[in-house]
Amino acid sequence: MTQAKTPSQDVQEMVAQADTGARNPQGFSGRILWFVPLCWSLFQLWYASPLPFIFNFAILNDTEARAIHLSFAVFLAFTAYPALQHSPRDRIPTVDWILALVGSFSAAYIYLFYTSLSGRSGAPTDLDIIVAGIGMLLLLEATRRALGPPLMCVAGLFLLYTFAGPHMPDVIAHKGASFNKAMSHLWLTTEGVFGVALGVSTSFVFLFVLFGAMLERAGAGAYFIKVAFSLLGHMRGGPAKAAVVASGLSGLVSGSSIANVVTTGTFTIPLMKRVGFSGTKAGAIEVAASTNGQLTPPIMGAAAFLMVEYVGISYVEVIRAALLPALISYIALIYIVHLEACKAGMTGLPRRRPSTFVNSLLSFTGTILGLCILSALVYYGVGWTKQVFGDAATPIVTVALLACYFLLLKISARYTHEREFSLDENIQEIPDVGPTVKSGLHYLLPIVVLVWCLTVERFSPGLSAFWASVFMIVILLTQRPIIAWFNGTHDATQQAKAGVTDLLESLVSGARNMIGIGVATAAAGTVVGVVTLTGIGLVMTDFVEFISGGNIMLMLLFTAVISLLLGMGLPTTANYIVVSTLMAPVIVTLGAQSGLIIPLIAVHLFVFYFGILADDTPPVGLAAFAAAAIAKSDPIRTGIQGFAYDIRTAILPFMFIFNTQLLLMGIDSWWHLALTVGSSVIAMLLFSAATQGWWFTKTKWWEVLLLLLLTFSFLRPGFWWDKIYPAQYQYPGTELAHIVDNAPVGQPIVMIVAGETLMGDYISKTVQLPFNDQATSAEERIRSMGLTVNKINNRMLIDAVEFRSPAEAAGIDFDWEVRTIVVESDRPMKEWVFLPALLVTLLLGWNQKKRAAKRSLTA
Repeated sequence: MTQAKTPSQDVQEMVAQADTGARNPQGFSGRILWFVPLCWSLFQLWYASPLPFIFNFAILNDTEARAIHLSFAVFLAFTAYPALQHSPRDRIPTVDWILALVGSFSAAYIYLFYTSLSGRSGAPTDLDIIVAGIGMLLLLEATRRALGPPLMCVAGLFLLYTFAGPHMPDVIAHKGASFNKAMSHLWLTTEGVFGVALGVSTSFVFLFVLFGAMLERAGAGAYFIKVAFSLLGHMRGGPAKAAVVASGLSGLVSGSSIANVVTTGTFTIPLMKRVGFSGTKAGAIEVAASTNGQLTPPIMGAAAFLMVEYVGISYVEVIRAALLPALISYIALIYIVHLEACKAGMTGLPRRRPSTFVNSLLSFTGTILGLCILSALVYYGVGWTKQVFGDAATPIVTVALLACYFLLLKISARYTHEREFSLDENIQEIPDVGPTVKSGLHYLLPIVVLVWCLTVERFSPGLSAFWASVFMIVILLTQRPIIAWFNGTHDATQQAKAGVTDLLESLVSGARNMIGIGVATAAAGTVVGVVTLTGIGLVMTDFVEFISGGNIMLMLLFTAVISLLLGMGLPTTANYIVVSTLMAPVIVTLGAQSGLIIPLIAVHLFVFYFGILADDTPPVGLAAFAAAAIAKSDPIRTGIQGFAYDIRTAILPFMFIFNTQLLLMGIDSWWHLALTVGSSVIAMLLFSAATQGWWFTKTKWWEVLLLLLLTFSFLRPGFWWDKIYPAQYQYPGTELAHIVDNAPVGQPIVMIVAGETLMGDYISKTVQLPFNDQATSAEERIRSMGLTVNKINNRMLIDAVEFRSPAEAAGIDFDWEVRTIVVESDRPMKEWVFLPALLVTLLLGWNQKKRAAKRSLTA
């Protein structure tokens, strides 16, 4: 008789199916499934390190490394993931071994025959095409096994579109492609499967996922949960607030929302239910917190690294743009939890020792300030050593870091009891903040290394993650024996052996966590390859413009819906690749035609946000199913409630499209930064109150409308300010030389240009062109934009556009006309709108407080 599975077993199996593979065979097969991921991690560490260049051995170019990366991923997809629901889990069938080896060979084909393939580029042999065709079929099957049917179906539909182009409706028809041409383009070049997406997975994503696995194995994940619980567990609905903070901290190093749900939710969901939350709301809070963990830099579900390549900006700039929306989204979720607790009259769990409000506030703010000071010391304090000591700064900082590590381990050894504090649902009291925080401060040091490498050394994300991983290797190997030595125990040798086991297991788990991402980026690369092969990207503008009627808001809504629908079945990374490839250029193009200059990073974050929100959107959201299994609640209701909590996140992309200051763009001073952050936080708190129907007491319908209006005013003050003061003045194109000559250095020129495209369409659009700061005359500045202009019959015509210039990047062509020059008006700052908005907020709050006091007296 088969024994029924417990909810915990169901959840763990769900995580295995989604992230690491459901098979766990014993014997020889089990050893292979342990050894191959270990080799994959060691290969990635070697590739990311400077060692190949030091020893002049096994130096690989990007294409070769991508082929090996995919070869590992495909092999493990067939061996770790069963073909069907009823396929064996305790052994690997012979057919799966054959598929794994053939698929791995097909993926490695470019590496194995790189020289000969380079010699016959564009003239593939029959063997090349056969291998490419088999490889494509096996990649689709590997994708189905690791990620389910949706991504396989999307890639399959795009492949079908490649061959059926002439038979498609006129709006999306193309001339079609032969099988040879398609397979050669998609498999034997870097335009398709082995393109940018797989390159990002190879160079950046693997190292960060491995870094996260090492942190988790070292105990950092449990430490983050304990710290959040000790800080917030005693407050109203404390376990729920702790879940939000813990999920945010886990999101710093995790690229999986379902793994985030299970890691923190197994502990926090039962505690939330104990203090008064229903199973549905407890699961929904964990889902909202964990899916938002993918919004949190530095990993962001691997999309941060893809944005670096697609947008063409640095990794630090991506992180800066994503930081404020993620921060205010989490603050709003904590406030939603607080409002839910207030509505239900909840309390928190007791502390071990009675604590006053002042002590709680000091412990909380002290810890937050400590983390802020640590970050500031890394960037400013430690970064200052680079200027003083030059190249010697790195070894000096390394020695100081190791000394700090030993000191923090000595502190940690004094709080062994807090380190061993068990995370289970039977906790009766909150641990003390100070000892809990001190028990694992050394886990922050790898983050210090990562920040140092990224911001001070200016290393690539991959190399930065490599050095952070090297430090994690040191921690995994040494923390156990050193703490045992500090405590005077005699089991240092055993602890050292345990450290080696921790290291090896983290290398294996990190690689197994990458199987899905590896095949997802390759399969999504198929979509990108089809777009470049067929030119569908060029007709998408007309298609979307037809559907939206040229309205920018309808176009954004259409994009959001597409992202949500695809995200229900596609992993975040693949969804981002597909939708950003198709829609991001369209939004920028149509926005420009509507007179709105939308930064490319804002569009990519817009697509990314809605792709993540699909993780808790019924009926497919896996994160909601995992949370519901832990909470013993209905998964559909849990997903709906989680999405209701995430509405606050859904409004942010629409706001930062029109107000890019939310992405920390155009911030010119510290006080401007403080004003932007403060107004954003106030806006999200007010929006949370509006959606929850409760502030200091239950809100009335007119108060909800007023709260929504105030939210809009704080997030987009320019909308109202434009009604009072004109935002810009427009001058005829013939004034170009005069305006450019008087333009301040560093301020790009905004102009409306019009002309005929290569497709024969006449369009008008707004562009923004920077000029060389060193240019002194108007002619030099215009030439530095990439333009050669000529004034004829009171019209400013473009005679030529320089190759690879800002003008060419903006899509300007020769023989176009510069119609209008747009100059920002000299007006008072739009943030003056905050004053009346703040006054109305205070009056509304005062009215709510008065009504709440009257209600408590009559109760």
